[in-house]
Amino acid sequence: MDKPTPSRELVSRPRKTSRVCWIAAVAVVAICSVVATGLRGTTEGGGVFHAADQYTMIGLGLLFAGGILLFSRPRVWVTDTGVAVRNVIGSHELPWEVVKSVSFPKGASWAQLELADDDVVSVMAIQAVDKQYAVAGVKRLRAALADHRSG
Repeated sequence: MDKPTPSRELVSRPRKTSRVCWIAAVAVVAICSVVATGLRGTTEGGGVFHAADQYTMIGLGLLFAGGILLFSRPRVWVTDTGVAVRNVIGSHELPWEVVKSVSFPKGASWAQLELADDDVVSVMAIQAVDKQYAVAGVKRLRAALADHRSG
């Protein structure tokens, strides 16, 4: 699901969140690298820092940065047979037959797909902080659903 096939059309991905995540990830790696350069010599308590401690600190920064970048992962695609949703953790491929409606409840952080069995799937790719871009994404999803129902 990470690489969309040619039959998929990308509807939306988070814009502002992605930018913030990349900036935060770079900052975390930079801060951990600066802290790593300070890990030298002995401490007042008699502890000794080695090169391995420095590499570990940089490694932790990279690990934390990877965790932050997970929040830029969400995407939503329209396919011939349904909708594919990839969230921070997990993904769903839903046929059009089970999608009842596309909603963006007042005060919600992201859009939702309401399913025929009254279940709800969050669409984290369409986020309120993206404002008009989010509105356009919801409209495109609704249009795709309407096209499927009319066809």
